[in-house]
Amino acid sequence: MSIPSEFSHVTAVTKANVYFEGKVVSHTLRFADGSKKTLGLIYPGKFHFGTDLAERMEIVAGHCVIRLDGTEETRTVAAGASFDVPAKSGFDIEVASGICEYICSFLP
Repeated sequence: MSIPSEFSHVTAVTKANVYFEGKVVSHTLRFADGSKKTLGLIYPGKFHFGTDLAERMEIVAGHCVIRLDGTEETRTVAAGASFDVPAKSGFDIEVASGICEYICSFLP
């Protein structure tokens, strides 16, 4: 799977989504077909996110360690890789150093 380097023909929401006192920041992109994605940065720290919809997290730069809710397994996800999170679930994500850049796609 190839992670996109740009998106064309989108509406970008200028107001940022800011979480954990600014340690996770994203912007929403809305597509003509009604789908949406967020583009974001995660600074060093350990965070938990809940999901309403299913999500695919694609790592653009950096790396992180993730653990899906209901599992004990952790895994490192580096630039060029992705992971899926089920709807009505959640995940822990940890960035030890640097900045992790991501694309979050909301899945049908």
